Amino acid sequence: MSSPGSVHRADELIDGWEAAWSARDPGAFAPLCTADVHYEDPFTPEPLEGGRALGAHAERLWDAFPDARLEPTGERLWNRRFLAAPCKVLGTHRGELGGLPPTGRFVVAHAVFYCELDDGRLHRVRGFCDRWDLAVQLGLLPARGTLSERALLALRGFGFRVGRR
Repeated sequence: MSSPGSVHRADELIDGWEAAWSARDPGAFAPLCTADVHYEDPFTPEPLEGGRALGAHAERLWDAFPDARLEPTGERLWNRRFLAAPCKVLGTHRGELGGLPPTGRFVVAHAVFYCELDDGRLHRVRGFCDRWDLAVQLGLLPARGTLSERALLALRGFGFRVGRR
């Protein structure tokens, strides 16, 4: 069981993490992370190492979503060494994103950051979110349950299901 003071420190740490993603300052991660922080999420082709790489990754988000921000969505789970923090990322797609021109669409992506701590700082961080849902919100993929989705699945070889047999 953790002491009340250490729980307060864990909340301060993840509050700072969420604020850093909203701050548009790539240096905002440095006081929260170890010098050799390892970071990955569904949009990093390989894990990033170090605060500079993490800051550059955040800048790509801010370029595509200038109003991007993180907001907490639930209770953080913490056991002194590991921390899990549910949140949502919100923003309007106003800049190029991996070759995709701006759509002007507002998106909300629910996410969880699973973090390993080292001496009270973030050492390894993995972010998880639903990329399919983001693609639907950006208009790249059809919404679930639509005829367009069924057609796409049929093209992919999953076929149509008319009823139970």
